[in-house]
Amino acid sequence: MLVLRHGAGIEGIVMPSPLPRPSRWRLAALLLAATGAATSSGAEPAKAGPPQRIISLNLCADQYLLELADRSQIAALTVNAADPEMSAAASRAKGIRLINRSIEEILVIDPDLIVGMPARRSAVAEALKDRNIRLLDLQSAESYAEIVTQTRTAAAAIGQSERGEAIIRRMNADLAALPKGTGSGVAAYYQRRGFMTGTGTLVDDLMKRVGLTNLAARLGKPVLAHLSLEELIAAQPDWLIVESATRDVKDQGTEMLHHPALRHIPRLYLPQAWTVCGGPAYVLAARSLVEQIAAARTRSRPAP
Repeated sequence: MLVLRHGAGIEGIVMPSPLPRPSRWRLAALLLAATGAATSSGAEPAKAGPPQRIISLNLCADQYLLELADRSQIAALTVNAADPEMSAAASRAKGIRLINRSIEEILVIDPDLIVGMPARRSAVAEALKDRNIRLLDLQSAESYAEIVTQTRTAAAAIGQSERGEAIIRRMNADLAALPKGTGSGVAAYYQRRGFMTGTGTLVDDLMKRVGLTNLAARLGKPVLAHLSLEELIAAQPDWLIVESATRDVKDQGTEMLHHPALRHIPRLYLPQAWTVCGGPAYVLAARSLVEQIAAARTRSRPAP
């Protein structure tokens, strides 16, 4: 059984509510029998070779599979895989089965690899414990180094090690080609309703790569902290990094990002889909930050 645990804030198994618990497990047992599930008393060894029916159970696992696996290997992705605001690989998910991650859906598909289970003690893990399915647990990628490690691990698990190494080489080359010393100053990754992303995160790693200092580090804030407008203005960051979707006011959460008191702080925009998970989109985010900083500096230079 292969389970790839990846954090992105969208983890967990979505359980359908219509059936009470006893009925759910009776149905699970019937499905196990119908699909010829192996038990611990008479299980056949798992087939050799790359898995051919892979299921993803979270957004980050979706993107690893879309990047690394042959399309024919992917049996199902989560419903978030096709959402361009959430997934950097949404365009590749078209035509692939999307599931809500229920036990019943998983058992009907009868996968040989499951990527992205949130915990070994989850209801899904319990229902599948006697099946011949491979598992892989991965921690959330909060740095480029961890992205490289996870890419290599996931690629090996699905039988695509060469493809994984090629992707790593490409990412390394693209990052090495970025201009050095582009960024400077203090930046705050400021989100709707006044939340700021702290150190030890993927966004913090991106800031360091382009030469920016995270305001959260200056203020001694945790991984995620609420920072009022008054506190942000008093801190006087040189840059605000915000989600691209907040360019326009859509609700009260985004309205505060357009407060007149913040208008003097230059903004750097990143799509949420590029930072919610580790992966090749990290390179896109780094390149975009470098280009936006350079463009902002060009605009601020006095005319000759």
